[in-house]
Amino acid sequence: MNPKVDFYFNKAKKWQAELEQLRTIVLDCLLTEELKWGVPCYTFQHNNIVLIHAFKEYCAFLFFKGALLHDAQGILIQQTEHVQAARQIRFTSVQQIVEMEATLKAYIYEAVELGKAGLKVELKKTSEFSIPEEFQHKLAEIPALKTAFHALTPGRQRAYLLHFSAPKQAKTREARIEKWLQQMLDGKGLDD
Repeated sequence: MNPKVDFYFNKAKKWQAELEQLRTIVLDCLLTEELKWGVPCYTFQHNNIVLIHAFKEYCAFLFFKGALLHDAQGILIQQTEHVQAARQIRFTSVQQIVEMEATLKAYIYEAVELGKAGLKVELKKTSEFSIPEEFQHKLAEIPALKTAFHALTPGRQRAYLLHFSAPKQAKTREARIEKWLQQMLDGKGLDD
């Protein structure tokens, strides 16, 4: 146990018993406990394997390379359609976790083996993401924007494309693009 991580379990209100049970299972698998992104993250030889996190409706394991796991039990969940590599297993009771302990350990050990083997999830390239029509017009209309956008890292480009594509109405997509024009021209991503 890493004392730096204790606060996460101590501050939990709704899922405290469930989170503690998940922590016990992961530590039984001899992973290193670290604090990353403000949540408990478990690594093997500096490879991220799984993290524990809590939400309003459930708590969960998040496997970093979950898309590569052989999900014999059919329990892995893709959080959203845009999540490419990670997969969750969600829990709503200690009893559920206790009953699944052997399965959970098997998934953790498989994830460790994926890490040892150096396997990686084949991610979609930025060019495979659709560009909203409204953004295509702006790129054609403002050459400096096109240059600035293509100078961004692939991750920043994907974040913008997903953000601009999300609204159903063209008016909302246009408003989002207008709002973030200067940020892109400044060479910054959505979160910079």
